[in-house]
Amino acid sequence: MELVKFIVVGLGLTAKYTLAALLTDPRHLPQTQWDYIVVGAGTAGCVVANRLSENPKVKILVIEAGVQNTGPDASAIEVPFLVAEASSGTTFDWNYTTTPQAALNNRTTAYPRGFVLGGSSSTNYMAFTRGSSEEYNRLASISGDSGWSWRKIFPYALKNEKHVASADNHKTTGEYNPSVHGNGPLLTSLPGTSTDIDNRVLETTKELHSEFPFNLDMNAGNPLGVGWLQSTIGNSVRSSSATAYLSPALANRSNINLLTNTRVTRLIKTNNLSSRFPTFLGVEFAQTASGPRFTATAREEVILSAGSIGTPQILMLSGIGDQTKLSKLGIKTAVNLPDVGMNMQDHPFFALQWSVNSTKTFDSIVNNATAFSDAFAQYEATGQGIFANNAIANHIGFFRLAESSGILKQFGDPTAGPHSPHYEFAFINGFYGTTQTEPTTGNYFSAAVILVSPTSRGSVTLASDSPFDHPLIDPALLATSFDQQVVVEAVEALQRFISASPWKGYIKAPYGGSANATTRDGILEYARNSVISIRHPMGTAAMSQTRARAGVVDAHLLVKGVEGVRIVDASVIPGIAAHPQAAVYIIAERAADLIKAAR
Repeated sequence: MELVKFIVVGLGLTAKYTLAALLTDPRHLPQTQWDYIVVGAGTAGCVVANRLSENPKVKILVIEAGVQNTGPDASAIEVPFLVAEASSGTTFDWNYTTTPQAALNNRTTAYPRGFVLGGSSSTNYMAFTRGSSEEYNRLASISGDSGWSWRKIFPYALKNEKHVASADNHKTTGEYNPSVHGNGPLLTSLPGTSTDIDNRVLETTKELHSEFPFNLDMNAGNPLGVGWLQSTIGNSVRSSSATAYLSPALANRSNINLLTNTRVTRLIKTNNLSSRFPTFLGVEFAQTASGPRFTATAREEVILSAGSIGTPQILMLSGIGDQTKLSKLGIKTAVNLPDVGMNMQDHPFFALQWSVNSTKTFDSIVNNATAFSDAFAQYEATGQGIFANNAIANHIGFFRLAESSGILKQFGDPTAGPHSPHYEFAFINGFYGTTQTEPTTGNYFSAAVILVSPTSRGSVTLASDSPFDHPLIDPALLATSFDQQVVVEAVEALQRFISASPWKGYIKAPYGGSANATTRDGILEYARNSVISIRHPMGTAAMSQTRARAGVVDAHLLVKGVEGVRIVDASVIPGIAAHPQAAVYIIAERAADLIKAAR
């Protein structure tokens, strides 16, 4: 769809930030030493900067490689229905690509990551899913710190998020559980526009209850079943880490300096805080590959929040990583930490489509210029209508393989427990494709299939010793037999779902390659040709127990073998079977308290 220009009043950065310094040129920094330097103003970095700045005595520098989250193209990251416009190929994206994926017939795929204030919270599909309580309990076990357990970390979930009215202000009783939501700065809401498939999805949960039960609120600790999608939308616009955390801090406090359009090139070794480990309290940064390098130092800590791609890249460029790999690029090893960039986990997904006996799908709007313009005018005037809604789905569902599954008998269960899912569906009221060409006529129903408990593990490695060269990103999508077999089982379950009576007379015929996904071999081949990343990289600087040789950070998120550096972003998560942005927010909230306690 054509990108519509739209500026949301009140979100402009330069108009609001009267106290803090918002800079685009490193030469204008007022000083070179700070208490804390936060590298990356993404999902986690904005949280950390906000919470640390609550103490007026500390001085904080935030360095962000990307652009501001305002401007003539800001509609792509503000208007909920335009979520796909924030994808690859925009000024808000790093425009990464993967290495050839062997299990995907050697295809390379785009790998979108947010190159903007708020990071990927400004460009993602806005799905807000915390994951199961078991996954946090497993994190507590992996790290050896009970503070990461569901019981102890849940207060941080309440501190992060506030559920608000949907765009249409409809009565939401029976669509979510208010008791598991808090009063935090991040706004979430339920769908604000009903669709023609909502009742069909819900009626199917009644007819096929044993396999596809209804879940009142999948953010309560047990995500299994079908429920109403909660999205990071408030007051008809996207709520991101930038709008919820960074903007208020910059508007009301004078102890933060934000430097944008500037890339951290490496961490610099400084005088040791102790004789035990080398200390890295220095940061080098630049705006171009050939431009001047600037430096700054932190008195307390450097907090790496550059994300699952940027964080390991910066560590390796600083000589912190696998000694053998670094030496091949001529980088002197300061700390031999082999797991940097390893253990990468991501969630592969693809969609199937069917033509339907209806004209009430979003195809009728996106393929009709007049209808599109009218719908946007309605949104601009009232904040309501389809543009106020998350385009991806009104309902999603998380599911497990049957306990008698031969896959589990053969490979074991990689999930955190019996309430943690293996795969996910998103039910879409229109045509959605991953590699397919979007039709310009007709009306469609689509269903996305997401593998949320993959056993495949990929990597992020350096392509060169230049911080301005993209690293090699290998998410290893569908690389294991387990992953491939679960995808097949998931599609077969989806076919059972749409065979229920609520869909009879509505679904007409499969579209394109979906017609070939009828046998196990056909499903797998369709997946190989259709799978892309759902943009959930994690684990590239994974948490582990302090004395464990594996992993990159300890339970307090401090980099092993290093003094002065803490990592707070999705790279520390060993794995979670959910859209990870909620977990990143929660982890960042607790991390801020850990940093305060250390001071």
